Amino acid sequence: MRWLSILRITGFLQLLFGGMMLPSILVSLIYQDGQIWTLLSVFGITLLSSALLMYAGRKSKVEDIRRRDGYLIVSSGWFVAALFGSLPYFLGGHSSDWASAFFETVSGFTTTGATSFSDIEILPESILFWRSTTQWIGGMGIIVLTIAILPLLGIGGMELFASETPGPTKDKLHPRIRETARRLWVIYLMLTLLCGGLLDLGGMTAFEAANHAMCTMSSGGFSTRNASIAAWDSNIIHYTIIVFMFFAGTNFTLLYLLYQGQWKRLRNNEEFRTYLSIVLLLTGILTALSVFTNLPGEMGFRDSLFMVVSIITTTGFVTADYQSWMPFVTLLFVMMMLSGASAGSTSGGVKMVRYILLMKNTALEMKRLVHPRAIIPVRFNGNSVQPSIIYNIQAFIVLYIGILIFGTGLLTAFGLRVDTAFGAALSTLGNIGPAIGHLGPMDTFADLSAPIKILLSLLMLIGRLELFTVLILFSPYYWRN
Repeated sequence: MRWLSILRITGFLQLLFGGMMLPSILVSLIYQDGQIWTLLSVFGITLLSSALLMYAGRKSKVEDIRRRDGYLIVSSGWFVAALFGSLPYFLGGHSSDWASAFFETVSGFTTTGATSFSDIEILPESILFWRSTTQWIGGMGIIVLTIAILPLLGIGGMELFASETPGPTKDKLHPRIRETARRLWVIYLMLTLLCGGLLDLGGMTAFEAANHAMCTMSSGGFSTRNASIAAWDSNIIHYTIIVFMFFAGTNFTLLYLLYQGQWKRLRNNEEFRTYLSIVLLLTGILTALSVFTNLPGEMGFRDSLFMVVSIITTTGFVTADYQSWMPFVTLLFVMMMLSGASAGSTSGGVKMVRYILLMKNTALEMKRLVHPRAIIPVRFNGNSVQPSIIYNIQAFIVLYIGILIFGTGLLTAFGLRVDTAFGAALSTLGNIGPAIGHLGPMDTFADLSAPIKILLSLLMLIGRLELFTVLILFSPYYWRN
């Protein structure tokens, strides 16, 4: 292990993280909300810890890091960011305990959107902005991670997901990662600014528009209102958020190709076609069923489309309570929670490309049984998929289901009802936000005990970092020479 290199890179990540606190400090100065000294203190603590880590690793050579070091850097970087990010909530007295503050921060950085606050609207403006900032950082962080970093580590078949984008070499970090990250940042920033501008024109204040734009493009779901997007009875606001949630659930490499005018690549992409088809199909089903809930035609269509896009992209904004519609609708939303949107997007969940490849491989197994000597490769977008990627995806899904069942069991042991425990585990592992049972779209996680919040925080981190990144650290093989 290159411990000095790990310390140096973690310190540099902390430096970048500390810099992201500056906008919240500025918001506190503008609104005079009484949080300036808390935020400045956290800013100082973060910079000091960053300086100490970078000084400790000053003699290291970052270019010499290996794959094994990368796992620890990624996992520790997110954990440390969540640890320091919880300080504004805890030191400012907004969270009743550290577990709640940590839960809120992890929910932000993993873009889950589940909240430990029972009343969001009483929070100072700078704290609301910090919540949104954590989601915006987390959204872009996972894009760079899945497209530029995870192919280096060989995690979760991400080599396939990143195949359209110039990325790193397989042996060590490569300067082209910086170019990839820069392009992704430009697209992410442009879409965020465009979303915020349209929300401002639609009737939100500039402050609310900025917050919701960050939480929309990150597939995060934090809102400045207790009622989430249902607080605005505006077609313009609802449809604007729908469009940008859909963009956020699209592979960002495809958005980059679309930006370059390569429309055919978007149209011919199997995952995107599946993503769009499922959204349209489920919206049609829910719109048809909305007549039984006495919703008018346009409102039924809008609420159905909004909630389908919100849940399938794991954004978590709500305009309606899907648990109040009918039991079959709740089942559909559970299936959407198990799906997720596109790989290489800001959404969480299993991702559609994994299901596509799993179903294709299952169908081909029938042919292989009839023709055992035939070599029949799985194809995706016209290209053969390496068997190692198929094995990786199979292991990922088995592990995902196993963690989901194990997490549900632990939550029931802590006293939650089975439906609530399953919903909480599914929501946090998939980074979704709303759940089922007593943690539905109109509820918060505020009343849960501290041990449950810590457990759910770990599930959020494991799910956001594609399972293997975190779990491999607990394997004895990782620590052996």
